[in-house]
Amino acid sequence: MMRSANVKRWLGLSPALAVIGLFMIVPIIIVIVYSFLAKDPYGGVEPQFSTEAYKQLLFERDFDDTLLFSTVNLKIFWRSVWLALVTTLFSLVAALPVAYYIARQPEGRKNTLVLLVTIPFWTNLLIRTYCWILILRDTGLINGLLQRLNLIDSPITLLYTNGAVLLGLVYSYLPFMVLPLYASMEKLDMKLLEAAHDLYANRWRVFRRVSLPLALPGIVAGCVLVFIPALGAFITPQLLGGGKNLMLGSLIQMQFGASRNWPFGAAMSLFLLAFVLIALVLYARSPAQRDGNLI
Repeated sequence: MMRSANVKRWLGLSPALAVIGLFMIVPIIIVIVYSFLAKDPYGGVEPQFSTEAYKQLLFERDFDDTLLFSTVNLKIFWRSVWLALVTTLFSLVAALPVAYYIARQPEGRKNTLVLLVTIPFWTNLLIRTYCWILILRDTGLINGLLQRLNLIDSPITLLYTNGAVLLGLVYSYLPFMVLPLYASMEKLDMKLLEAAHDLYANRWRVFRRVSLPLALPGIVAGCVLVFIPALGAFITPQLLGGGKNLMLGSLIQMQFGASRNWPFGAAMSLFLLAFVLIALVLYARSPAQRDGNLI
């Protein structure tokens, strides 16, 4: 009977395992294989073993073919991590009051407000990012308004800067922060908030000492959902950064596109994947370690 139950369990899991194997494991294996092959000058790879792609992560070839240490890719990596962290922080600060406000509304109004939060997903990300170009360019809405109000004499450079990239990332991934926070705050027991008010706590202390700790699972989930896609974003940095403020996603896209260096693009993709997996493993292990220390 146990053997029959195990067979049924595996048969039930087989469709999900097949999808995971076909659309996740197989592509990762292909990327790993490509990273250890030599590049073809016309695109693609040549069937010969090579570790040149991994050397290119930290080194570059001199005219006499010697390896020289290069910090170019490290700068792009740290810029990507910094922008992703700041994007996560700004999204959290902006999403907390929004999610808290939605969670305190009547049931009918909640659904309407959640619908308004999800409306940006109905439009393609490329189109939404192009709209920010129209707003931030020298002849865009912001500079035009400031000049009409006689606040500036010449246009301010807003586009093709780290600030423009940061603004685009926060705009793109803010709903990913609002929705998990709302899901956590909706479950808050309002009796706890009333009890805190009865104990003479003001609104700020109630939010900081009661609502915020109870919403911690949503905060963590939102930070993960924002940080990971922001780290690998390439459309927003490419359009709003103008190719001058590259991030890891933009660099990887360039290797498979204009640069025709598929092995290096595959190696960089694996590097990004390894960094994200290490961060997720550390996050997954930390609660267990804290529980173990408490015990």
